[in-house]
Amino acid sequence: MAIITEQEQEEPNLQQKQRPNNSTKSLKPKSTSTTTQPPNSFSFWFYFKLSISLITLLFLFSSSSLTPQDPKTWFLNLPTNLRQHYSKGRTIKIQTHPNQQPIQLFTFQLGPTTPKPSETVLILHGQCLTSYSYRNLIQSLATKGVRVVAIDLPGNGFSDKTIEVTIEGFNGVFGRLSYVYSEIQEKGFFWAFDQIVETGQIPYEEIQARMLKRKVKKVIDLGPEVMGKVLGQVVDTLGLAPVHLVLHDSALGLSANWVSENSELVKSLTLVDTVASNSGAFPIWVLEIPFIREVVLGFPLVFAKVVNFCCSKRIGGLDADAHRVLLKAGDGRKAVVAIGKNLNSSFDLEEWSGSDGLKDMPMQLLWSSDWSEEWSREGNRVAAALPRANFVRHSGGRWAQEDAAVEIAEKISQFVLSLPKTVRKVEQESSIPDHIQKMFDEAKSDGHDDHFHHHGHSHGHDHLGEDHIHEAGYMDAYGLGHGAHDW
Repeated sequence: MAIITEQEQEEPNLQQKQRPNNSTKSLKPKSTSTTTQPPNSFSFWFYFKLSISLITLLFLFSSSSLTPQDPKTWFLNLPTNLRQHYSKGRTIKIQTHPNQQPIQLFTFQLGPTTPKPSETVLILHGQCLTSYSYRNLIQSLATKGVRVVAIDLPGNGFSDKTIEVTIEGFNGVFGRLSYVYSEIQEKGFFWAFDQIVETGQIPYEEIQARMLKRKVKKVIDLGPEVMGKVLGQVVDTLGLAPVHLVLHDSALGLSANWVSENSELVKSLTLVDTVASNSGAFPIWVLEIPFIREVVLGFPLVFAKVVNFCCSKRIGGLDADAHRVLLKAGDGRKAVVAIGKNLNSSFDLEEWSGSDGLKDMPMQLLWSSDWSEEWSREGNRVAAALPRANFVRHSGGRWAQEDAAVEIAEKISQFVLSLPKTVRKVEQESSIPDHIQKMFDEAKSDGHDDHFHHHGHSHGHDHLGEDHIHEAGYMDAYGLGHGAHDW
């Protein structure tokens, strides 16, 4: 009996020894599952917070960097080189549509030290460029004895980028929301409540009138036809005809029709790295795609890399940043993109060069020889489409005026000065003011007709453009006086 009881006692002891082992085995998976759960939840919340942070930073960056500032504040914060360029220019008024307000157009002029230059060169820039881009070229040309004029086309540089238009009604729900948002921006969130407190009634009629017919700012998106009108008004207002035109980059696509239809106003034509497809050197698509456009326009180093890769390998950081600043100003980016889309993609360069207006037009083609082999082959194709043009190569990039200004100025001046000297027409007597005409009549009786006629012409014609320019001092837009030199 004693032996049996001893065995019975040992069996429970064995079972007790085995139970902890089984329990430990069953606990192992549980411990493993508890250790793998925290990393999964941590990763999820980490990436979630990171995504929210990036979206927030992108929103703050885009809203702060691309939101237009007050015009006066923006102008005072410009780099010194841009403010100096602006101070040497003037603006004129251009009427693009009869029922719209005129556009302020920035012009930059520089004449030689010699009196009364007989030749005048007008430079038209391509996309993403302005008159500032040609400042060194203008300076070099002026030393050659010619008068040089460069302009900022509408939507570019210091020229107007938007125009105020009157619209009626709305375009659906989004139009109404846009109107409400603009009203809040202009009058404040509690304007209607203030009116209720003051008058005791809702200003329904006033709101309704403003809703049905209101003025909004529209980005300038002029096409070649309207740009031709702009060019014609510039030539007429500044008294440039007959003028030597220098068209760079995509400027040919904007002005080709005007040139062929007004060949009597053009003395010669110089094309600098222009292509038949009208696509400019700067990749305009980077200004369209969200996030990419914010990065390119927000970081000077990124913008400079794009310019060095596509346009000019030797442009300095400060000069590249000046282009970036002008593109960011107001709705400059939107205007450049809109105008670029309006270029005539079906433009036939060979057919254009053979038109009646260009048969006797002296023409020169300047092309980069060091940019790339593909670009050199494109130059040969363009030269083949312009058989009467002098084909001359230069050592600069596609923005040659930025890295080879002296060389380009030398080639342009040689071409312009090799042509017969321009004899400018005297204004008709019917356009002379009455008091000047009276002086002419008195002078005829005294035998001094030639002297007074020349005197009357100089006051009536040569200063016409200058009077228009001073009259339209663009500095008023920044609240800094009536003329560009006032600051």
